[in-house]
Parts: sequence; C-alpha cells; structure tokens
Amino acid sequence: MSFPRYERYKDSGIEWLGEVPEHWEISRLGFESWVRARLGWKGLKAEEYVDDGFVFLATPNIKGLNIDFENVNFINEYRYNESPEIQLRVGDVLLAKDGSTLGTVNIVRSLPRPTTVNSSIAVITPNKTLKGVYLYYLFQSSYMENTIQRIKGGMGVPHLFQEDLNKFYIPLPPIENQSIIVAFLDIETAKIDALIAEQQRLIELLKEKRQAVISHTVTKGLNPNASMKDSGIEWLGEVPEHWDVSQSRRMFAVRSEPALATDQMLTASQKYGVLFQSDFVELEGRRVVEVIMGVKSLKHVEPDDFIISMRSFQGGIEWCKLRGSTSFHYVMLRPVKYVYPPFFAHLFKSITYIQALRTTTDLIRDGQELRYSNFTQVDLPIVPIEEQKQIAAYLDEKLEELDTLAKEATFAITFLQDALL
Repeated sequence: MSFPRYERYKDSGIEWLGEVPEHWEISRLGFESWVRARLGWKGLKAEEYVDDGFVFLATPNIKGLNIDFENVNFINEYRYNESPEIQLRVGDVLLAKDGSTLGTVNIVRSLPRPTTVNSSIAVITPNKTLKGVYLYYLFQSSYMENTIQRIKGGMGVPHLFQEDLNKFYIPLPPIENQSIIVAFLDIETAKIDALIAEQQRLIELLKEKRQAVISHTVTKGLNPNASMKDSGIEWLGEVPEHWDVSQSRRMFAVRSEPALATDQMLTASQKYGVLFQSDFVELEGRRVVEVIMGVKSLKHVEPDDFIISMRSFQGGIEWCKLRGSTSFHYVMLRPVKYVYPPFFAHLFKSITYIQALRTTTDLIRDGQELRYSNFTQVDLPIVPIEEQKQIAAYLDEKLEELDTLAKEATFAITFLQDALL
C-alpha cells in the first residue's frame, strides 16, 4: 500500500525509523507518558483469588482485538489498593513485557469495572502531547517491533525493563496529526481485520469439509448410486451392499518385535505423522528427551505399520512409511489381510472412527492409557482392495485441493497481518 508523501522529510537519526516528516518531533516514551509496572505482587498466590472482586488482567486477556474483562481472575480490595499506580483508566496502553507474548499491546477503551494488571503487563498513560490510540498503533509497527527485539533482556526469558521502555524513541507528530493518523488507521485496520476474519472462517470451513469428505468416503465409497445396507456397526452406519464388516483383530495384529541395533528412532506426531526423531527435532526447533534404555526396551517398526500413541492419543492412528524403532509407549499395528494401507491411513483419521475409538476408554477424563484392547473393540469395514485403492487415490487428490486452499488462506492472513505493521 502506498501513501501520499509530505513535502519535506528529515533524517530521524534512529535506526529502523529512517526519515520522518520535517514537522514531526522525535522524543522518548518516558518524556511523553507515565510508564509503570508491578513486580511480584508481594507473593500473591492463586489461592488468594476470589470469586468476585477487582479484575486482575493477565497477558491472555489483552491478546485479542479487545481486552477480555470476562475470563479473568479477581482479587480483593486490599490487594487492589496495594498498587494504586497501576489501577487502570480509560486511554491506558497495556504492553506485555515478559515471555513469548512480549510486545503484545492493547488499549483500555472502556472499563466495565475497577481493574488492575499482573506483573507481566506494563501500564502506559500518555501525556497531553500523545494520544493513547496513536501509541497503541505505534507499538504494532515494524519499527517498535524491531526496537523491542533489539532491547529485550533477561536470562532465558525475554523481558522489557521499565527503564528501557522509558528510553524508547518515538516519532511524535503534532496532536492534530495524530488524530488524523488514528482515524485513518481505525478505518483501514477494521477492513483488514474483517478480511482476516473471513480467511480464518474459510480455514475452519475447509477443515470441516476435509473431515466430512474423509468420513463419508471411507464409509460410503465413491459410487453415490450404490445399493446400501445396514452394517450393524454404529460408527459405520449404512455401507455399500458389497462391503463386509470384520473384527479389527482379524485385519491387524500387534507387532512386538524388539528393535534392531541398526534401527533409527522414530516418533509419532499428530502434526507430522511418523518421522525420524532427528527430523522432528529439526522441524520443531526443540530437543526431545533421548531414549537411553537400550534397544531391548524399544519396538521395531516396519513400513505400512500403524502406530497408536498410548499415552498421548489425541485423535487418529498414524500410518508409518519408515523402518525403525519406537518407544514402548506406542502400539504397532501390523496389517494382516483385507488392508490397503493408504486407505486405512484415511479411515483411521476420520472423525467418525476417532469418536468410536474414544468411546472405548475414559482416556480424556481419567488419563487412562489407550491399548490394543481398545482398538479391537471397534469393528472395521472390509472393502475390496481395488476399491480401497480408488478411494485412497481420490482422497489424496481431493485433500490436496482442500489443503492448498487452506494454505492460500493462511498465506493471505499472514500478508494481511504484515500489512498492519
């Protein structure tokens, strides 16, 4: 987006800021506002929170377009009055100054009830020379983002110190120019926010469509005119008349072979499927606890096995295309008969199958482990192998189309968010 230029500019003398209009000033945040924060809250503990009282905002409450005053903790009047300097007022700018949310900013546009903030949030009250909404937008600019990244400190946990915030250089247009800038940005950001919301809704619809396509196709087949029959299995419902149903133990068996000395360690990820642990570490950018119990404690895996994560089952069973070894916290399912693995890779990820598997255990409620005995309680369809191949090929193509649309929507969101900076 390009904008008309002023007649004359000057060098701001500030890295990342560059030139500014000649009639603008360069000042410091501490000169144009009152910056403060509370450290420690004298050992305030969660058990001191009350059912109703004074709002105690945390970083998650300021992450949205508007401040969330509903999903909050409450403190009593004594605690609230300990720090009158951080009792909020309309027009205050709130800035997350710790951790992964460092730089998150919001502005108090209204106060439904008396409110204060925890020690992760800095409160900034602008002087008469600085409009709060202008400062709110300024903190979302690439200039301030770069300033924060350059100045942040802390041992391991990034942190902005109050003395550093006070020293932040800020471009300071005349107050009437600030009002014009704010009015313009209010309109433009509202348009962009609406477009982002549309793309986010599209992504959700594509996810729903993806699941619907998988669930329908793996249980009803590709022929909409096929004669149907009741499968007698609740999660399957009606199936094509020429399909059959089998106990899952007749189609899959547990592979319990010990790992080989030459096996590479595999990990099953809900996000990436089954991959080498070293690749998982590289993709996630974080280390994984190394297995030091020796190969006798590990299990061998062959290509086309399916893996259930017993302790962290979230949904679906992962199809493995690799040879290697895994932790004893996984169950390996070896295809026996009636199985074309790419077809069952889709079936085991269908929402209807996942829901059926969940009904066999109190896993979510009680932390119970998922075992092979749970898997065997869910009967499976017997589909002619050639038809399995056709269904798998169709789903591969259809899901690639939907995933491409979702990626385009995600890219559009990123582009629109960058446009806000």
